[in-house]
Amino acid sequence: MNKPAIKTFGELKQSGYQPKSVKEELRDNLVALIKDKKSPFRSILGYEDTVIPDVERALLSRHNILFLGLRGQAKTRMAREMVHLMDEWMPIIEGSEINDSPYTPISLYARELLAEKGDDTPLTWVHNSERYGEKLATPDVSVADLIGDIDPIKAANMRFSFADERALHYGIIPRSNRGIFVINELPDPQARIQVSLFNILQEGDIQIRGFKLRMPLDILFIFTANPEDYTNRGSIVTPLKDRIESQIITHYPKTVELSQSITAQEADILPVQEQLVEVPEICKRLIEQVAMEARKSEFVDQKSGVSARLTISAYENLVSTAERRSLRHGGGHTMVRIADFAGIIPSITGKIELVYEGEQEGPLNVAYRLMGLAIRSTFIKYFPDPQSFKKAGGKEAQKAKAKSNPYQPVIDWFGKGNDLMLLQDENDDAFRNGLYQVDGLYSAVKQFYPDADKAQQGLLMEFMLHGLAEFSLISKKGIERGGYNFTDMLGSMLNMNISDTDEEDF
Repeated sequence: MNKPAIKTFGELKQSGYQPKSVKEELRDNLVALIKDKKSPFRSILGYEDTVIPDVERALLSRHNILFLGLRGQAKTRMAREMVHLMDEWMPIIEGSEINDSPYTPISLYARELLAEKGDDTPLTWVHNSERYGEKLATPDVSVADLIGDIDPIKAANMRFSFADERALHYGIIPRSNRGIFVINELPDPQARIQVSLFNILQEGDIQIRGFKLRMPLDILFIFTANPEDYTNRGSIVTPLKDRIESQIITHYPKTVELSQSITAQEADILPVQEQLVEVPEICKRLIEQVAMEARKSEFVDQKSGVSARLTISAYENLVSTAERRSLRHGGGHTMVRIADFAGIIPSITGKIELVYEGEQEGPLNVAYRLMGLAIRSTFIKYFPDPQSFKKAGGKEAQKAKAKSNPYQPVIDWFGKGNDLMLLQDENDDAFRNGLYQVDGLYSAVKQFYPDADKAQQGLLMEFMLHGLAEFSLISKKGIERGGYNFTDMLGSMLNMNISDTDEEDF
């Protein structure tokens, strides 16, 4: 809708415009969407049956809201989406710093202008995108930042007394009047800063340097906090928490599929990268599974959480790893490999907080361990569980299991002393040719995926090797040039024991 042409208060009254508070405005527009069976949070995935219903109930009740959840759970995104629930355009008295309504002006400037000009009071229109204010509540935030203070420069230039209300400089909260105001990380500010919000939330009174102002601000307040903050960095003072009517708990995606959808929506992949690099489904699942494993790892601080940003940046790094390899070999089309997952290590180590045991293990080792667990969990969704072929029962049963084990020829090939080195930066043909050297590997993949094309076969063959290594049926070791060396498990253990033994022991 185009900006309305109405320019004076008199024209506004003649048009039949009916003023509403911001909470009534949000409520009415939400009611219309619910009746039309439409969601106001179209870019939010995974909250359809949990968080969004709670938010809708809070808005229908005209409540201020506290989003409580771990990092990367779309708390701020939820708040920003509410902008679209407000009317597209809102009339204010022209020149007002705090979006004064011509029907109920609250600043001295607006009251005097309306008294002077009446129906000829000039108006301007504010778009809903400009009716949103946000403040990251760092520990150094001041009352002046939020509420306001006396502006000595304004007082001197305009020759106002410090007792004159026109000498005031309004903070970000009054400037968000008739809109939505968000305070992120609410526990961070000192208690005295939180106390300054009491009257604004409940009675509408504010005090600036002793000024007794009655300013019934019309604001929907939204706060965000991390449960960890209550013990590590501060707390929300009880009277303030009591004034926030609805506290809504957020959460991480509950399934790999849902997490995939969020990553696909948020990852910033250039069109040229999409054309150059193919990311198969198995690799997309592996990325999400890394985050799932981190969220239950004993090495990761679960109170801090594992942000959805981990999978988003990991996906971007994975694509860039394959793109870099392609560019080194002439820039042809390529497919992501399991070996390319070494490129997502910076996305893991930079986004997880480790407990003491994790620090002892080291962030790099923890990252590789999480990737190994992700491969192990994902492997049994694509191939039979190797543990189901373990020897059990009598000789005949053991022979039958060994005969039906699709992995046995691969294990036996390495058991004969063979090894396979797969370099990360090898071109696609050389990489696949290396995989074909392993007896039984191609036939095992062909058995379960007969319709896979050449590129898919290569990926599945590589994935099978990594899976068998994670189930300790063959050995896998990273190499300095980038890539992996696969060998026999027993031979690898013997070599390790020999290399760890002093010469005097022989």
